[in-house]
Amino acid sequence: MNRSLAMVLSVAFHPLLLPTYLFAFILYYMPASMLTFPMQSRWVVLSMIFLSTFMVPSIGAYFMVRMGRLDSLEMERREQRSLPLLFTGVCYAITSYLLYQEEVFDAVFYFVMGIIAASVFVTYLVSLFWKISAHSVGMGGALGILLTLNMIMPDAGMSMPIAVAVVLTGAVLSARLALHAHTPEQVYAGFGCGLMLALVTTYIAL
Repeated sequence: MNRSLAMVLSVAFHPLLLPTYLFAFILYYMPASMLTFPMQSRWVVLSMIFLSTFMVPSIGAYFMVRMGRLDSLEMERREQRSLPLLFTGVCYAITSYLLYQEEVFDAVFYFVMGIIAASVFVTYLVSLFWKISAHSVGMGGALGILLTLNMIMPDAGMSMPIAVAVVLTGAVLSARLALHAHTPEQVYAGFGCGLMLALVTTYIAL
């Protein structure tokens, strides 16, 4: 894969952006009859997700760089990944709790956010002793969540989105390998971890 394309894919599908993409899909693609939250107010949920899952962790990582806790925002060294991953996991867990506390939000919101938060904490724990690909965990988890939504809402027309997700997942995993950011083992382990976490969580919950 061309290095420039690999870089574009890595940035466009950065793990911190995946929650926003997933919630945009749930809020604006899923049939209106399957969600009780009013259509005219759904931008509020999406804005909250973007703020708490992308902006806050990104700003936190930036200040960690400024304070010398990280060499760069790319976090290439495994030893430096623990703190930003833990901070991100806490942000995601708080978001899940807020979605759970407010009865106005549909259960699928906090269920999906809970899976995403769990995947971040798993990535954090693995990163304490091994450099796993966070991009791959995120893409595997996103694919698993789409498969989960298909199980929960079989009439939602998920075939095409799942097919697109499979293609994008393959592209992002290939991009991480092309950039030599991870070994094949780290990429495939990350994908399997994210996918299985979403599917197993769904199986237990249902």
